[in-house]
Amino acid sequence: MLSKPLGKQERKSYGDGMIVLGLETSCDETAAAVVEDPPFIRSNLVLSQLDEHRPYGGVVPEIAARSHLDHLDSLIERAMREAGVGFGDLDGVAATAGPGLIGGVFVGVMTAKAIAAARGLPFVAVNHLEGHALTVRLTDGLDFPYLLLLVSGGHCQLLAVEGVGRYRRYGGTMDDAVGEAFDKTAKLLDLGYPGGPAVEQAAAQGDPARFALPKPMLGRPGCDFSFSGLKTAVRLAREGLDSFTGREAADLAASFQASVAEVLADRCRNALRRFAVEYGQPGPLVVAGGVAANAALRARLKTLAEAEGARMLAPPLALCTDNAAMIAWAGIERLRLGVSDPLDFAPRPRWPLEDLTERAPAPASTAAPAPAAARV
Repeated sequence: MLSKPLGKQERKSYGDGMIVLGLETSCDETAAAVVEDPPFIRSNLVLSQLDEHRPYGGVVPEIAARSHLDHLDSLIERAMREAGVGFGDLDGVAATAGPGLIGGVFVGVMTAKAIAAARGLPFVAVNHLEGHALTVRLTDGLDFPYLLLLVSGGHCQLLAVEGVGRYRRYGGTMDDAVGEAFDKTAKLLDLGYPGGPAVEQAAAQGDPARFALPKPMLGRPGCDFSFSGLKTAVRLAREGLDSFTGREAADLAASFQASVAEVLADRCRNALRRFAVEYGQPGPLVVAGGVAANAALRARLKTLAEAEGARMLAPPLALCTDNAAMIAWAGIERLRLGVSDPLDFAPRPRWPLEDLTERAPAPASTAAPAPAAARV
């Protein structure tokens, strides 16, 4: 399933900016994009593997890696053509080098290295999470520092973003990531795959007050999360029903989503107050990652941020889920600070965002890039 270009707008010339090809193959989307600085998305293509994984109810790593291998070359060719550039116009190649399913990550990294070596271009090994973390600088021209809530299928954490490669962890999940909890709840309620959108769609038709589900960690100090108990409560609630219809599924989905929203808001409230003390400003709060596409959660966090005197920002929906524009932009951010990677850089299945401080660029101005020329 190939998406249309995300955020591409016509423009007659490139200007004097840097142009980078980005590749994303960390999970079940094969993606290629060409992004320019000053911020402009020239092309951004995403090939979804949903149909290939749906029969299994989740991502099968071997199938994902094979699909990346089968489709990445042609996707790059199309992204370059739609961007109106040739390889000679590129200033660098960036690829997700972790964290992720290692087979897929290898496909993207080796392809990017091959292009870089053949064309004599710098190669940038991008941490997938940093791609999410920096997307608001592409779309909204946001200055450092800011507070980041990173929520996806495999990650749930709060961090202070001080600069490119400079992250201070405030808290994270003690068990399931929030996206994983959505996926498991969808399975428990027979809502189908992918789980996050399925739960959100069902919840929109349900009564969030019908089931009194727990709100783990609510009211406790700190910024850590826990969702395994909530998932278990959903299972027990379903098992306790005499019958299970679409109405019960919708009400359970709505009750689950409401609990998640309150937990996220509570943890973010603590983080915003800590951030205000440490950085002398109330936010802003940035919400990124695939779960940031959930409209109900975005609305709840926006209300929280406003109550704390902060702005809440999130990327456009198309740039919340995995895409290559964010990888290309992270590559640009590093290249303009003089940072690239050797061609023997080893992909990493695990790569915590705060570990980037070991290879962080020297501190630079916190000024944001010019506002993006392309809005998605």
